[in-house]
Amino acid sequence: MNIRRYIVGLLLATSVGLSAQNIPVSLEYTRVYDYLDELSTDGIIHSMTEAVRPFTRMQIANMLLEAQAADSLMNKRQKDDLAFFLNEFPLERDTMREGYVQYTDHKTYNLSLADPQFSYMTKNKLFKMQIKPLLGAEIIGGRRGAVVKRWYGAEIQMDIAHHVSIWGSLRDISYNGTWFLRDKYYPDVYAKIRGARLNEGREFIGYDEKNKPIYKQVPALNNRLGTQYKESNDGGDFSDSKGGINLYTWWGSIGLSRDNIRWGDAYHCSNILSGRNPAVPQLTLQLTPVWWFQFDYFHAWLISNVLNEEDYYVENTADINHTYFKTSKEYRPRSKYMAANMFTFKPCKYFHFSFGNSIVYAENNPQAAYFIPFAFYKSLDHLLTKGNSSENQNSQVFFTATIRPVNHLKLYGSVYIDEVKWARAKKSNPENNPVSYLVGFDWTGWPIKGLGLKGEFMRSYIACYTHSIDVLEYTSNSYNMGHYMGDNAQSIFVELSYRPIRGMHIALSYTNDTKYNMYYYIRKNIGATIAQKPFNKKIYQNDQIDLKFTYEVHPNMYLIAGVSYNNARAFNNPDGKDADPETHIDLKTSEQYGSAQYYLDRFCPEFYQGKNITANIGFSFGF
Repeated sequence: MNIRRYIVGLLLATSVGLSAQNIPVSLEYTRVYDYLDELSTDGIIHSMTEAVRPFTRMQIANMLLEAQAADSLMNKRQKDDLAFFLNEFPLERDTMREGYVQYTDHKTYNLSLADPQFSYMTKNKLFKMQIKPLLGAEIIGGRRGAVVKRWYGAEIQMDIAHHVSIWGSLRDISYNGTWFLRDKYYPDVYAKIRGARLNEGREFIGYDEKNKPIYKQVPALNNRLGTQYKESNDGGDFSDSKGGINLYTWWGSIGLSRDNIRWGDAYHCSNILSGRNPAVPQLTLQLTPVWWFQFDYFHAWLISNVLNEEDYYVENTADINHTYFKTSKEYRPRSKYMAANMFTFKPCKYFHFSFGNSIVYAENNPQAAYFIPFAFYKSLDHLLTKGNSSENQNSQVFFTATIRPVNHLKLYGSVYIDEVKWARAKKSNPENNPVSYLVGFDWTGWPIKGLGLKGEFMRSYIACYTHSIDVLEYTSNSYNMGHYMGDNAQSIFVELSYRPIRGMHIALSYTNDTKYNMYYYIRKNIGATIAQKPFNKKIYQNDQIDLKFTYEVHPNMYLIAGVSYNNARAFNNPDGKDADPETHIDLKTSEQYGSAQYYLDRFCPEFYQGKNITANIGFSFGF
C-alpha cells in the first residue's frame, strides 16, 4: 500500500462515523479484536492503536470502514468477516442491521429473534438504541468431575444527539460444583463449593481453637477474568455490572464508567494493565486531535480489601437465644485510588509507541492533584508527602511499542518500571531494579491464508508490582493489575491458529508459567531483597496445552469447544536457618519458605492441581 492510500485511509477512519456511539466494546468479544489485529498485521488497516483497549464502537466501525476501502488486499474469508462485522456496527453507519427471523422497516427499527437483538433509530438520527439479551452455558469436565458455568443478563446502549452515549450491562454468572463426583477430592459440600471457584487459590494462615487449618482465599495465578464471589451453596456465584456515560465529539471524549482496562500491546496477558482484575469505576479522558497522536487518562476508585480500623459501623446484634443484646463493629475498607495517563504516537504506519505513568494512592478522599491528566505523578507525590516525612505513594512508569517491518509480521514489547536507579545497572551492584518486560511477535496470513503464529515472553523481577504498605500494592480486589504471575516470575506463550471460514477460529497453544522464590516487601530489607538472584528456585510451575474451537454462527451467537492438558506442580522451599518460626520469612532477605502443598494451594485452583486432561463445550448469546 503506497503512502497516498495510507493517508487517505487514515483520513477516512477519522472523518466518518461522526454520529457513531462512543461506547466501549467488551474485551471479552475477542473475535472482533482478533480480526482487527489480523488486518493490522497484514497491513490492511493502519489506524489501530494497540496500546489502549477497550476500543469504542465508533473506533471499531471506523477501522472496519478503513478496511472496506482496502478490500482489494483481502482474501475471501476476510471479506466475509468484514461484511459480518459491518452488520454488527450498523447504527454507527446510520443503518439498520440485517437479522434472522426479523421484524423491521429497515430504516428505524429491527427486532431480530434468531440472533436476539432490538435496534431503534429515529428518522433524524438523533437518538439510537440497541438492547440484547445475554445467555450462555459451558461444561468443564476432568478427572475430578465437572463444573457447569452459566450466565445470563442483558445489555443496553444509547446514543443521543451524536454527543452523549449511555450504556449498561449485567451478567449474573455461576460456577456450579455439585457435579463433582469423586469424594476423595471433594469430601463435603464446602470442598465442592471451593473446588468450583476456578479463579481462586487458598493461603494457609494458621489453626483455629480446634486445631483445624484456617485458609484465606486469594487470586490464583491464571489468566481468567478476576471476580469477587458472593455467598453460594453451589460454588462460585458473582455478578458483573458495567456501564457508563460519555460526552464526546470527533476529537475526544470524557466519561464516567465502570469497565475493564487493558494497556500495553499483548495477546496473552499485558504486563502494564492486563484488564484481568474486576472492573472498577473511573473517570476517563481520551483525546485524538490528529490521526498520529492519542492521549488517554483515567482516575479509578480501586477496591483495597484492606480494613480501616478507624472507620466502622456499629451494628446491633443478639445471641442465638435472644437473651441479651450487644453491639459489634463492622469495619469499612480503606480508600484506594489510581491515576494514569498514556501518550501514544504514530510517526509512520510501521511503528507506534506509547509511554505513560501512574500512581496508586490511599487517602481518605481523592487527591485533586491526581486529577491533572498531563502530569508526572511521582513528582506530585514528592510534593504532597515528603514535606510531612511520610511514606511515598506507589508510582509507576511504562512504555510499549509496536513495529511491523513487513506485512504479515508484527513485533511488540512493553516495559513496566516499578522503581529504577541507574546505579543498579552496574555489574558491581548486586541489586536489580523491580521491573517487568514483555516481548512478542505475530506472524499471520503467509504463506498460508488464515494461518497464524504468535509468541510471547514475560519476566518480572523481585518486588515488581509490590509495596511495603499493603493498601498501596498494584492490586484491586487483591488481583494484580499487571501480569497475573506477579513478581519474580516468567511466562511463555505460543499459539498456532487457523481461520478456515468466516466466524471460525481454531487455536492450539502452549503456556509455561513459572513462579520463583517469594519475597515480602519489607522497607528496611528492600536492598537486601532485590540483591537476591532472581529466577533462582522454582516454587510453582504450570505447563498447559490448549486446543480451542470457536465458531460465531450468527452475530454474538457462539459455539465453543476445547480440550486441555495441564501439569501444575509446586516445589518445597524448606525453612531457612534465619527464618521467623511463625511467618517462615527470612529476617535478612524477606524470602518466604514453605512446603510444596502450601504453594500449590496458594497459586492453583484445586480443580487444576496435578496432571489433568479437561474438556469443555458450550454456547452463548452475547459474549
